[in-house]
Amino acid sequence: MRILYFAWLKAATGVAEEEVEPPEEVRDVRGLVHWLKTRDEKFAEAFAEESAIRVAVNLEYARPSDPVAPGDEVAFFPPVTGG
Repeated sequence: MRILYFAWLKAATGVAEEEVEPPEEVRDVRGLVHWLKTRDEKFAEAFAEESAIRVAVNLEYARPSDPVAPGDEVAFFPPVTGG
């Protein structure tokens, strides 16, 4: 699974992108976020306010209950505003 981090998430984690192999029990976005938070203190802090983070799975906006699978690309980013 390819994970991309944008904006302040990239700065907070120190990672722009990475390849990961979450455990089998990680089957949705919510589970992925919770697993990422357990990996490192920087990740726990970056994902502490989950409501301030948006997610896309394979270039489509995703909700916490949406599925994730090996081979997916998951992007985490702050809310986007236009103007």
